[in-house]
Amino acid sequence: MKLVSKVIITSILVFSISIIPISVNFASAQAVPEWVKNTALWYGEGIISEGEFLNMIKFLIENKVITIDSIKDPVSQPINSQIVIPNGNFDVTGAGFYSPLNLEIPVGSSVTWVNDDSVPHNIQSIDINGRVTQMFNSPPLNTGDRFEYTFDDEGVFKYYCSFHPWRIGLVTVS
Repeated sequence: MKLVSKVIITSILVFSISIIPISVNFASAQAVPEWVKNTALWYGEGIISEGEFLNMIKFLIENKVITIDSIKDPVSQPINSQIVIPNGNFDVTGAGFYSPLNLEIPVGSSVTWVNDDSVPHNIQSIDINGRVTQMFNSPPLNTGDRFEYTFDDEGVFKYYCSFHPWRIGLVTVS
């Protein structure tokens, strides 16, 4: 049973390594140190532990015998997003929070706030202490009105409606 589990683990490890985009920089099979060949063999036979085998792989990567191509995350493209001020948002006891409450967007994205409530609202940028800043501030938005702002810097930006100050939202830009 122990040998079967080692064979399965070895197969899974070999498969896992093969799906990672790697390029092996061997000039020939003689470039592989004998101890590496032995370590792989001994692991397959169950003579050495998985930890010892992984240390060998780590050594090969650190010494650039095996190189792993770096995979870069795609650069996020600016998007146009929307935050809805839902009907009932004016009611302090209601559940009409901004939707979404924390919008996450990449740098350079535009956000449009849409008032779907039956009363006017405004959008006021505030600092961490709740004081209004001059970053973005809308005029009163009647039902159906929109206000747009483009976020050119990373950060977490808070806003609220000065008519209904219990409603606070966030835009997270990264």
